[in-house]
Amino acid sequence: MTSFSLTANLVDILGRRIFPARLAVSEGRITAVEEVAGPTEGYLIPGFVDAHVHVESSMLLPSEFARLAVTHGTVATISDPHEIANVLGIEGVDFMITNGKKVPFHFFFGAPSCVPATTFETAGDAIDSDAVGRLLQRPEVRYLSEMMNFPGVLHGDPEVLKKIAHAHRLGKPVDGHAPGLRGDDVMRYASAGISTDHECFTHEEALDKLAAGMWVQIREGSAAKNFEALWPLLRSHPDRVMLCSDDKHPDGLVDGHINTLCARAVALGVDVFDVLRAACLNPRDHYTLPIGRLRVGDAADMVLLEDLVDFKVRRTWIEGRLVAENGNTLIERVPEESPNRFHCTPVRLEDLRVPSTGSERLVIGALDGQLVTTKLHMPEHAEHGLSLPDLAHDVLKLVVVDRYTDRYKAVAWVHGFGLKHGALAGSVAHDSHNIVAVGTTDEELCEAINAVIAHKGGISVAHGGTHRLLPLPVAGLMSDADAFTVADAYSALDREAKALGSPLSAPFMTLSFMALLVIPHLKLSDRGLFDGDTFQLI
Repeated sequence: MTSFSLTANLVDILGRRIFPARLAVSEGRITAVEEVAGPTEGYLIPGFVDAHVHVESSMLLPSEFARLAVTHGTVATISDPHEIANVLGIEGVDFMITNGKKVPFHFFFGAPSCVPATTFETAGDAIDSDAVGRLLQRPEVRYLSEMMNFPGVLHGDPEVLKKIAHAHRLGKPVDGHAPGLRGDDVMRYASAGISTDHECFTHEEALDKLAAGMWVQIREGSAAKNFEALWPLLRSHPDRVMLCSDDKHPDGLVDGHINTLCARAVALGVDVFDVLRAACLNPRDHYTLPIGRLRVGDAADMVLLEDLVDFKVRRTWIEGRLVAENGNTLIERVPEESPNRFHCTPVRLEDLRVPSTGSERLVIGALDGQLVTTKLHMPEHAEHGLSLPDLAHDVLKLVVVDRYTDRYKAVAWVHGFGLKHGALAGSVAHDSHNIVAVGTTDEELCEAINAVIAHKGGISVAHGGTHRLLPLPVAGLMSDADAFTVADAYSALDREAKALGSPLSAPFMTLSFMALLVIPHLKLSDRGLFDGDTFQLI
């Protein structure tokens, strides 16, 4: 560990001032901060923190996620490993923690609270309240991850309440997940000791949750984009909001991270000190994180910015170690194994056929930039006794295949993907991560799905009898390849999906949420169509 000093314009966020300063760093910690005279270049801030993210959604190992994130000034994440936990259980959580420790980055993992997320789908494993209690006793596990089973909280489900009680007993925060919850219900939810929510998609909903005493995490990921609706909270409640991505695909992480949200907020006229408080300090304070705030004695977790407008990152340090410079990562790759759980056999055309009913169809309405869907009733298109996609009205076939056994294959209809040809498939399908696919023909759906099965995980595009695939051998969720290689491969598939007609900004990310039952209003599990409002299979 080396000693060094640097001079820059130090941004004192809570003091709301900027002044030229010389910082001395030794053994990874700040040993002196001295105000100096004269002009200097660059702006020194505490590192950015992503206040809620599923690293698995980047399709990168934690170690590879870190290599990209530091180039944008991110030094820490509040990471919920429930994606891999739904596939591999405790083994998956252990894998994420172990891999994250191999690189200079602050991964703060939580204990997954909802594995499986519901009883209406097939998952790879389960983590009960006793296992949650054991996880929370570990020092690496900082909090109870998002409590998605908000009906269980409201109705006093004993198993749900035990998980929350374990966290409270150990003095660890409980993250929330309650999309659309308002009024008395959100008051009851918060009174159970749930302290955050990242699912607000309207300003009014966020105000209800703030009034209930919760922190609001403003989310802007690859599929769910709530920044435009919620950014005024940075101005009105700077001490109670944080910034997060939740789910971010690799191409998006190449382009930017929390720093880009800061630039957008400042461009909208939000005071830079309020923006940086949400981006750097509030997560640290809420989760009591051992990361630096640019004070004497703190860890030297800091970022040198070009300016406070574009938030372009010159350098990033973590515990005094330079980890990124001028857009280049200085973190080296680490080798890793590929644990997985994948046991289904290829699908056949007859598995996907739907007999005609002669009546209108209940159709899932996918929305760009949102995880919520709508319920649509649309006329059936049928030929030769079979219900078929209706490309003229953008009604495509949606399929979910149980990847853990050969028991379940479910078929429904979806509007909003816009494909004119071909099919998309992937083993990233929140939260149980069965195989989800959307397509225009049964033949191309089979091609796309079976390519994923053959590689025991991945995302694929099929068209005209051929397919292209990005393999995801680690739990069917993550690649073991270099982050930049994965980002390039994903970008190529994304372009191909859009070339087939999809108008969505992130077709694969939107597809991955079509099986997420805990987000209303209509979704598809491997066991059938699910109503997120009544919380039952229909």
